[in-house]
Amino acid sequence: MFYYLYFWLHNQIHVFNLFRYITFRTAAASLTALFLSLLLGPWLIGKLREFQVGQYIREEGPQSHQSKAGTPTMGGVLIVLCIIVPTLLWADLGNPFIWLVIGVTLAFAAIGFWDDFQKLRHRNNLGLRARKKFFLQILVSFVFSVILVLMTAKGLYSTALTFPFFKNLRPELTIAVLREHAWTYPLAFLPFFAFVIFLLVGSSNAVNLTDGLDGLAIGCVIITASALTVLTYVAGHAVLAEYLDLEHLPRVAELTIFCGAMVGSSLGFLWYNAYPAEIFMGDVGSLALGGAISTVAVVIKQELLLPFIGGVFMVEALSVILQVGSYRMRRKRIFKMAPIHHHFELTGWKESKIIARFWIVALIFALFALTTLKLR
Repeated sequence: MFYYLYFWLHNQIHVFNLFRYITFRTAAASLTALFLSLLLGPWLIGKLREFQVGQYIREEGPQSHQSKAGTPTMGGVLIVLCIIVPTLLWADLGNPFIWLVIGVTLAFAAIGFWDDFQKLRHRNNLGLRARKKFFLQILVSFVFSVILVLMTAKGLYSTALTFPFFKNLRPELTIAVLREHAWTYPLAFLPFFAFVIFLLVGSSNAVNLTDGLDGLAIGCVIITASALTVLTYVAGHAVLAEYLDLEHLPRVAELTIFCGAMVGSSLGFLWYNAYPAEIFMGDVGSLALGGAISTVAVVIKQELLLPFIGGVFMVEALSVILQVGSYRMRRKRIFKMAPIHHHFELTGWKESKIIARFWIVALIFALFALTTLKLR
């Protein structure tokens, strides 16, 4: 919205020339998100307490968590609001990728909201059935992938896969033979559909699994979103993309503003979610953030860097997969409890120490992801 002030007023008031620069609008969106989150946080916490929207704690987890029962949850509503509003204020709303990423983020937030609502309604921590939740996530991801294919037909996107460390390795995620026949054309994109669905569903649930300690998930999101902000800006910058041998995607540059808003919103939420937490994000926040992170990664063609950009989320998800797989196959557990942050809790680590160390690991992963730009 403010972006259009540049066209109306830059000749009369020269300061509005700043609005043409993505770097300025990204910083402005980040600060807007931060201040909006800090401003609305106390009001939302008060309202959630008034309506008794409290967290239910499972009994089989670490006993120290029982004291957190009743802490206001569904704080993800604040996170999503403080991402969307600054993006709408500072981004070019004529850019289709802005609306695409906003749409996916809101869709995953809606799934999480429904899940949180079911927990409150039934007064337990079960929420939606796993099958229903996965079906909705797959549906949203499929619609997103179809839209990307339609954009590919218009020359706005490419279904080719970009490999870190390999400049010339860019295989197409389509079946070329099927694309030669009109009636089988949609089937040609099945590998691309499957790949995108896997990334979005996996990422959203990985952030959800990480959200088990005060400030753990949101701190990792700040680091991940910061790395994505850099990657998005580079992908949309002609000179930097050419220098680093990246696919130049000029229209995705506006997503830098969305990423900046995600950083600011997460910082503001961390103010209230830091140990000991005054509010939890709930599934409405974790699913939305996971969906947003993976959606941006897919759009800017950094899909294979996603496990490094969000390394802690990947480790948390893998710990659950290994634990469940080991128990079903061998009737033995690898960890004392999964996700892995609970394992460290049960071995005697303090919650605050686990959080700080996981943030350090997340930063190492993110820095490694950024170094791959030059290593190409």
